[in-house]
Amino acid sequence: MVSRVWSMMRFLIKGSVAGGVVYLVYDQELLGPSDKSQAVLRKAEEVVPPAMYQFSQYVCEQMGLKMPQLPAPPKFNFHIRESWNSGIITVMSALSVAPSKACEYTKEGWEYLKERIK
Repeated sequence: MVSRVWSMMRFLIKGSVAGGVVYLVYDQELLGPSDKSQAVLRKAEEVVPPAMYQFSQYVCEQMGLKMPQLPAPPKFNFHIRESWNSGIITVMSALSVAPSKACEYTKEGWEYLKERIK
């Protein structure tokens, strides 16, 4: 009985987290234009580390633990728009040549089999 209740609670917690993530993505328009996504990412980079620190301090106080001071997270000059676009270009170019490459490889395979059968 207890395992069923625990399983149901785990399912509800995971469902709530997933629903919250979907709502956050929709609310912040993360799947919209890339300039909005970059703005949200910059905002998250400013807000998340202090929030995590405050949460860890709260947990440590409640549990009676002492947590050592962590070093500041490194700053990255990483432009999502540029890497996203280059990734999309690479994938689309691979997909555009896939039919001709498949035909080419099929012909090579048949030729190989014909040579091996003789």
